[in-house]
Amino acid sequence: MIADVSISTAKRNVAILVMAQALLGAQMPIIFILGGLAGLSLASNPCFATLPISMIILGSVIAATPLSAFMQKYGRRAGFMLGAAFGALGASISAYGLYIQSFPVFIMGSLFTGVYMSGQGFYRFAAADTSTGDFRPKAISYVLAGGLAAAVIGPQLVKLTADAMVIPFLGSYLTVIAINLVGSLMFLFLNIPTPPAHVEGAQKGRSRMELLKTPVIAVAIICAMVSYALMNLVMTSTPLAVVGCGYERNTAADIVSSHVLAMYIPSFFTGHLIARYGPVKIISIGLAILASAGLVALTGVELDQFFIALILLGVGWNFGYIGATSMLAASYEPEERGRIQGLNDMLVFGGVTLASLASGGLMNCSGGDAQAGWQAVNMAMIPFLTLAGGALIWLVLRPQRD
Repeated sequence: MIADVSISTAKRNVAILVMAQALLGAQMPIIFILGGLAGLSLASNPCFATLPISMIILGSVIAATPLSAFMQKYGRRAGFMLGAAFGALGASISAYGLYIQSFPVFIMGSLFTGVYMSGQGFYRFAAADTSTGDFRPKAISYVLAGGLAAAVIGPQLVKLTADAMVIPFLGSYLTVIAINLVGSLMFLFLNIPTPPAHVEGAQKGRSRMELLKTPVIAVAIICAMVSYALMNLVMTSTPLAVVGCGYERNTAADIVSSHVLAMYIPSFFTGHLIARYGPVKIISIGLAILASAGLVALTGVELDQFFIALILLGVGWNFGYIGATSMLAASYEPEERGRIQGLNDMLVFGGVTLASLASGGLMNCSGGDAQAGWQAVNMAMIPFLTLAGGALIWLVLRPQRD
């Protein structure tokens, strides 16, 4: 806790963050559905089709540490409004890139959009700032549950706006600009105390290296990285795989919509499960579900296989990511907040950046057709699931050895 606040204030903050996740978060399904398809239409080499999505995540990696430090100094409200401003700027540049048919300009807009994505990633930590005890994992879970509305709003806006103008996808990116401008206003009602400025002689907390050497923090970051990176690896390739296998673009949007719904629907009870059973068990279940998603995807490219695989992918991400976030949120002191949160998101989204870059190459350049590329994408999950699973086992067995 950074200050004493009432439970009513904590709940109001959570409600605002849920609404922000729902409205502002709707831009992410839009961008992830269209980013690869727009990239494919603009790039000279299809291997670079998913580069716009990779640039979004790279922007998030670059912004994570400075944005966390900015919020440590100026507060969550200022940080979230700054993130939304960059979301509008990024969409504006991407829209201009589509207008002049310039791939470099389009991916530059994607890089700026990454600052918004980084800001959105801190919503879950903001929910924990004024929450204590068993309400902390529930607050994190509720905020991520706001993505349920985003999962419905985003893909539907794609259907309404993707072909609304002569230039494909331009209408969607103009819509994203409006979402950021309107959605940022709700942060005016957020009430999260800014951490007090550091006073000479006061406790500084652990350094970044000391934090990383803390076993529970290291394992939490590894599990968050693997859960998010693998989800992104597969989701980024999904529209390309679906369209490449002969299905319509709207069908790809429906599959991604079902995936995003599966990412957030469990959030209504994930926090309760974590409070009851602990994060380690929930993360373990999440990793097992991610593995089952890969197995289903490897069985074929019928529509039901796409739908089932992407639904399992969403549920696995939810359990793994929320579990890892809850584990991390209980492992640091208030004065360490800006340090570890920025470091965590830099590492997590660094892994996601690599996954999204690999996604396009695996999908478009590792086989003779879309089905071979889709199989390569899902086979790539195996070593990273092994890494996260091994880290959890090590954490559980470590006290017994000591």
